Amino acid sequence: MKQLFDEVSLKCSQLTTRSYSTSFSMGIRLLSKEIRGPIYSIYGFVRFADEIVDTFHDYNKEELLKEFTKNTYHAIENGISLNPILNSFQKTVNEFKIPVQLIDQFLHSMEMDLDLDSCDKKVYEEYILGSAEVVGLMCLKVFVNGNVNEYERLKPFAMALGSAFQKINFLRDLHADYKNLGRSYFPGLEVENFDESSKKLIEEEISNDFKKAYEGIVQLPKKARFGVYLAYVYYLALFEKIKNTHSSKVIESRIRIPNERKYAILVSSYVRHQIGLI
Repeated sequence: MKQLFDEVSLKCSQLTTRSYSTSFSMGIRLLSKEIRGPIYSIYGFVRFADEIVDTFHDYNKEELLKEFTKNTYHAIENGISLNPILNSFQKTVNEFKIPVQLIDQFLHSMEMDLDLDSCDKKVYEEYILGSAEVVGLMCLKVFVNGNVNEYERLKPFAMALGSAFQKINFLRDLHADYKNLGRSYFPGLEVENFDESSKKLIEEEISNDFKKAYEGIVQLPKKARFGVYLAYVYYLALFEKIKNTHSSKVIESRIRIPNERKYAILVSSYVRHQIGLI
């Protein structure tokens, strides 16, 4: 029966999330039960697309992405896919009426990654919109259960959070993106000349995104607030660590938050949540 296949598909999305991201997995587990599945489904879809353009170096990435894109739209239109990740995703898209243009923009950014090596400001903003901000909007559709007025009201904050997360990823992966993929996302930045001055400018941009994002987090429905807040605090801790690391070290290695620190953040965030500070 289809219900059993849908359950298996969701488990695949859940496994994908837990395998690729400790931080997001923990954040999703702290969402209310009824919205965890749809968010796992969105993450699984996003992760698979990202893997195609970032890691499948021994395969024809362009061909794989075209096939994935075609199968995505086919799944949404027909309400089923034999690819369990896409089957899980289409169910969420159709249930919460996620606008197809958000999916268009996301897949466009993935296509940009196939031959992107550097960005001017326009390309940078276009890429972040599609790769991160629209993902925040997909999740927001779930959080507000498709409520159009609430979606429009919280939309700028969700986009700011997605933007902050993506820019921190860019900073964290600066070395790997340049060395392994030949990419540099920050406009005007020559990675070989990355220094404290250029790092500071990027950090100011991220700080502004974080401030705006927090305004929206505290306005989210209760069923979503704590899980999103935890992801926010995890990334804020990573950001603080990057800020306290010299530019020469950032360009040499990937900055990480140890698991024990993540669990400490979880506990402190839970306490704040319980006493009504978020």
